[in-house]
Amino acid sequence: MDFKFNTKEPLYRQIAQQLEEMIFVQELAEGEQVPSTTQLSQELSINPATVLKGMNLLVNAGLIEKRRGMGMFVCVGAYKKIVAQRQKSFYQDYVKEMLWEAKQLHISKKSLLDMIERGDCNDETSSK
Repeated sequence: MDFKFNTKEPLYRQIAQQLEEMIFVQELAEGEQVPSTTQLSQELSINPATVLKGMNLLVNAGLIEKRRGMGMFVCVGAYKKIVAQRQKSFYQDYVKEMLWEAKQLHISKKSLLDMIERGDCNDETSSK
């Protein structure tokens, strides 16, 4: 986990984001136990209540569940929920902005599609 304690983002949100990212990249698999509040608070030298507040965001989102006397576990279907949410936000955060910018630059739909095809996300060379 990589926490940036100097940002404006509250620590509990950073914890939730990091745990969500671990689920997304499948470092934490569905059904797997999440590190305990105590463990994380000791590793990060922060208040256990802060860690719990972050975890509760994920509980409320249906990504992790509390099992009485056992701890917290990644919910079945959590990965798919994250992917669906990120696909939705991808459109809002990136595609709409790109379309607006393309319009301002008078880039035609065909030219834009050609650019996208040249940078195909399935092309291994595009990420290098």
